[in-house]
Amino acid sequence: MNITDNISSTINYLSDKFPDAIWTLIVAVLFFWLGSKVVRWITMRVLRTAYHRTLHKKDLEKRQATLVGLFVAVWRILVIGLAAIAIMRLFFRDVDLAPLFASAGIIGIALGIGSQSLIKDFLSGVFIITENQYRVGDIVDLEGAAGTVERIGLRSTVLRDENGNVHFVPNGFVQHVINKTMGYSMARFTLAVTPAANVDTVVELIDDIGKKLSKEEAWKHKIIEAPQFLMVGDITSTAVNLIVAGKTQPSDQWSVTAEMRRRILEAFESRGIELGMSQAVATQGKPRKK
Repeated sequence: MNITDNISSTINYLSDKFPDAIWTLIVAVLFFWLGSKVVRWITMRVLRTAYHRTLHKKDLEKRQATLVGLFVAVWRILVIGLAAIAIMRLFFRDVDLAPLFASAGIIGIALGIGSQSLIKDFLSGVFIITENQYRVGDIVDLEGAAGTVERIGLRSTVLRDENGNVHFVPNGFVQHVINKTMGYSMARFTLAVTPAANVDTVVELIDDIGKKLSKEEAWKHKIIEAPQFLMVGDITSTAVNLIVAGKTQPSDQWSVTAEMRRRILEAFESRGIELGMSQAVATQGKPRKK
């Protein structure tokens, strides 16, 4: 059998297997696409059924987004792997692939031993997801990197900070998590008025503004407990600091705080109540002694 015959035989063999390979790819694409949608639907339905009474809507949506992304990624990897094996078996039916897979397994073990940090990142990612430490959409502080969680992988977490910068934090480095949007948030801020101001009148005004805000249609779904006067803070010769706090839905504390400050400022201006001056500003404004 000459070279020409071998080439012709190979071409005929490949041409016979080519339609089966095309069908395998079509089936793989369908499983890749439809399977991802099915996995997404099942995951969201199971979580909605299991947690709709215990988790707030926003928390449930974050949990769904996190687990859907994880399960869909795992499903797609499985589909691609099985399709590759099926096509290899189709074209190399007479070749024993067991030694190849065994060699791949040995190489994988060797790489695993040499890549302990990757294994640490992987295991840490599994625990982060299963323990629900943070979810996609949460605003967190991870080892000095603060921002909104855009993606949680099994190796790293992707954050985007308020300046638009993207931080990739290896999961194995995460030792301390500050989650600012878990369960509920606190709209807490300090308001400084002059010592001459009537504190009782100011407190009554703040509480009234908070109650009205919490009953408005545009804000009532964001506020759990109306922002109100909490306590008197530092007292100086230039200011009396009043601490205001209220409970909000996750991630809504900043908008509620901003709206409270705006309304308080308008109320103060209409009633002639003066804002106090912080000690740092007052000190900077004093002339230096010679």
